[in-house]
Amino acid sequence: MITPIVQRTVMTQPTAAIEVSRLVKAYGGVTAVNDISFRVGRGEIVGFLGPNGAGKSTTMRILTGYLPATSGSVHICGLPVAGEPAEIKRRIGYMPENNPLPEDMRVSEYMYFRGRLKEVPRRKLGPRIDEVLEICDLKRVRHRIIGQLSKGYRQRVGIAEAILAEPPVIIMDEPTIGLDPHQILIVRDLIASLRGRMTVIISSHILPEIEVTCDRVLIINQGRVVAQGTPAELRREIIGRHSYRVEFAGDPLRLEAALGAAGAGARCARLGDPGADGFRAATLTTEREEELGESLLAALLAQGLRVRALAREQPTLEDVFLAATRRSWDVVAAPAPAKAEAS
Repeated sequence: MITPIVQRTVMTQPTAAIEVSRLVKAYGGVTAVNDISFRVGRGEIVGFLGPNGAGKSTTMRILTGYLPATSGSVHICGLPVAGEPAEIKRRIGYMPENNPLPEDMRVSEYMYFRGRLKEVPRRKLGPRIDEVLEICDLKRVRHRIIGQLSKGYRQRVGIAEAILAEPPVIIMDEPTIGLDPHQILIVRDLIASLRGRMTVIISSHILPEIEVTCDRVLIINQGRVVAQGTPAELRREIIGRHSYRVEFAGDPLRLEAALGAAGAGARCARLGDPGADGFRAATLTTEREEELGESLLAALLAQGLRVRALAREQPTLEDVFLAATRRSWDVVAAPAPAKAEAS
């Protein structure tokens, strides 16, 4: 009797584009990056946020291989950054803050120069330059001197250079800094067009741009990751409560009575002064996730209040960022529990 061979499929976790484990960077007695770990999946666009001095730029320099870590590990597409720096540089397109560009070169000349340094095959380089100039809307300025370009065009030249060799990972430090709203919109759309094709990690202080562009967000403070997840997940985890803004006229005591009658666990978190027309604004908060607008409106009207507007307010990424960093400061500031004295 022949025993059939049973083939077992081993399910392995796909290799992350970026994997950081227990990363530490210390300068003398100062720890700039303190035991951080995170993963970025292939094709994701991730925002990397933190206040000044939080450790963002240090972490990004370690990711790109420009700065060694004190301890811990970083892998890019499964390769260790510390062990294979040359291979890592082929897999990363890096756009630093205030990207230094040659003032006296034409855009097309610079692209050709960088393509040769990045070892793009000569027969593919010309078509690839045409492609990235099209993607970045730079064809009209391809023969212009870089030093004569506006800030917005120069930022696009930096992005074009970063994606030129088609690396699987793109790292951008403040890609929209100093741009006007129209230029920010162009760069936002350009970054969004990379979704699924390349993994992108962006450091920025412009939180609304991160919120509309990124799939997930990492928030770092004092060298530690204090929050990570999608904007919706972070709103639920960190903010928790849900807010409604109501404009009404009438006795504020009746507002409190209406909130009690609504049975939604809502309370008045902020009450404004009445205007000349007698209407005032109030912010109502509740832990309940379901939509409560209709029940709140019915309770307000039942108390004889005149309601001009009632709308649910969505916490912004800025609200999440401030709450997450404030929470991490509170943890650090909390006094350590006193040790019992030995008798």
